[in-house]
Amino acid sequence: MDGKESNGKMLEKAIPSCCLKAMACNPEYDAQCHSTVTPGWFSQVQNFGKDTEEVYFHNPMCPVEAHSLKVKKVLFQGNSEYQEVLVFESASYGNVLVLDGLIQLTEKDECAYQEMITHLPLCSIQSPKSVLVVGGGDGGVLREISRHNSVKHIDICEIDKLVIDVSKQYFPEIAIRFDDPRVHLHVGDAVEFLQQAPAGKSDAIIVDPSDPVGPAEQLVEKPFLEMIARALRPGGVLCNMAESMWLHTHLIEELISVCREMFKGSVNYAWTTVPTYPSSSIGFLFCSTEGPSVDFIHPVNPIGNLDGAMKQPRELQFYNSEMHSASSALPTFVKKEVSSLRDTIKLA
Repeated sequence: MDGKESNGKMLEKAIPSCCLKAMACNPEYDAQCHSTVTPGWFSQVQNFGKDTEEVYFHNPMCPVEAHSLKVKKVLFQGNSEYQEVLVFESASYGNVLVLDGLIQLTEKDECAYQEMITHLPLCSIQSPKSVLVVGGGDGGVLREISRHNSVKHIDICEIDKLVIDVSKQYFPEIAIRFDDPRVHLHVGDAVEFLQQAPAGKSDAIIVDPSDPVGPAEQLVEKPFLEMIARALRPGGVLCNMAESMWLHTHLIEELISVCREMFKGSVNYAWTTVPTYPSSSIGFLFCSTEGPSVDFIHPVNPIGNLDGAMKQPRELQFYNSEMHSASSALPTFVKKEVSSLRDTIKLA
């Protein structure tokens, strides 16, 4: 759920200077790091007292920077068929979920990601009824979808059952809607699932992957996006996690270019702040299929006006209609560096 690394299949040209820092590395230093974590490294240094540790997360997309969180207690550490899974209680962010050494969520700031990746697309269309979640094994997107009483059917396709099980145990306020009768859980490969999905079934598809290496590698490639477009109804929407504007404007450019080939409706880039993600920000790419026009900037289905929405354990913490519109406001350097945004969105 944090910044993603290009697998080389989408990006053939040289990486521009704006992202050179994301490619820097020190092989000798990396060789000393946690051997089971790929990509990058994870180091746990026990030098802050008997019951205290400090954890350093090194993201391969930003290898010249490190974010450290002090650990109170390691709650779970294990390996699935696909990745290493770690959960620890932090000193200031609550419980933290880490996959292959990269932070996926923390209890303190997960709302900024989960609420925005869900409500930005669902509040942009009238009365969504059928929603597909790709990834999202922590259950946060399911929790947010359940606020929409118009939704009658939710498919979630998560490849790693261990992520689901661990989330239910250690993040019970996040993984709270797996037993919602509207939810249909599919543990398996999302590509295979979409190959068999009926055309035009979904009103919205939310892609909430881990980094696109290993089990998530195919989720940023053209064949997968073609299957997404096929599974959406006319005027249906895709929301895909889409890099940090501070680190990866060249990758944002590539993603938008590919999506413009696949989707003939609107395309929009928005962003939110997540303190524990690289650069403290993450972006979302929104696409709609040809059909009824979709305005991703001005919500037509405000969540505050949803009558009869399922009762939640807590109110919204981050998303509101003002944040919805504000998330599409882009800094000047992004407008200059991402030409495909200028071609797609009317930027001042």
